[in-house]
Amino acid sequence: MSNKNKKKKPNHSDEPAKTMGKIYDFCSQKKLILIIAVCVIIALIAGIVIRGVNLAIEFEGGTMLTYSYTGDIDTNKVDSETENIVGVPVNVRTGESLDSNGKQITLSFTSEEGLNADRQFELTEALNNTFPDNQLELFDSNDVSPASGREFLLKCLLAMVVAAILIIIYIAIRFSKIGGWSAGICSIFALCHDLVAALAASILFGFEFNANIVAVILTILGYSINNTIVIYDRIRENRTLYPTATLNELINMGCSQSLRRSIRTSVTTIGTMIIVSIVVFVSGYTSLLSFSVPLIFGLISGTYSSIFVAPVTWSWWKGKQKKSDKD
Repeated sequence: MSNKNKKKKPNHSDEPAKTMGKIYDFCSQKKLILIIAVCVIIALIAGIVIRGVNLAIEFEGGTMLTYSYTGDIDTNKVDSETENIVGVPVNVRTGESLDSNGKQITLSFTSEEGLNADRQFELTEALNNTFPDNQLELFDSNDVSPASGREFLLKCLLAMVVAAILIIIYIAIRFSKIGGWSAGICSIFALCHDLVAALAASILFGFEFNANIVAVILTILGYSINNTIVIYDRIRENRTLYPTATLNELINMGCSQSLRRSIRTSVTTIGTMIIVSIVVFVSGYTSLLSFSVPLIFGLISGTYSSIFVAPVTWSWWKGKQKKSDKD
């Protein structure tokens, strides 16, 4: 049989630069990645020291009063008037009733003993005296005990710990051929980096820690771990294609191959959230900003950490492990 008719076997070259596009040296950026991680942690600590952590009544316990009203009302003046009576910072939100389509304003503030009927009547009278043209009328009143708030916070933390353990187990099993356990732990480190970035943004912007922040955390967990798994998949595939390549070469290849896809996906998602933030800010529904703004920073961090933090930290771990085995 002629040599021309023979089928050529696939050439799994060990020189990946000749068979794919430009490969960036991600693994050489360990010091830069460490500096950025430290800066994110410092930003969180500075936010806590300077601004403090403003826990919502879902976590700290407190009182929520909802009033119906007419016309236009000055929320800043409502805030100051209520704060003078209850003696603690007050969160004021406006909206509309789904039942009557009328306007509503909700006052929420922390309180250990709640607000009894006499104090509620005193507050309502004071508000009506300050805003006689708005016909304020108490629509609903709810007290949240500190015990139930702390229990809710503990359940949220427990759910995150369980999710982290399950993620490690999943990655360890799926990527067992390339060192799954260490890859799983490094992916959790990257997730913690993203959560710290989102929390730092939330605190520095002065948002209270409420159910919106919990939703942000859950969203970032899903988004970031998905990006990381895509890159790990690339590394696993490249291990088969380039069996003699080093781990650092495989990581650089996988991250370079996923770079364009990650940037395009992130630009679309983050751009959407920026538009949402602008719309809710202009329309006055500022309570949604405590969801959209931290999410933007979390998504930016998630894109960065899935390409840099998780795989490069994994490279550092395996390098240290290899040196200790030789010793």
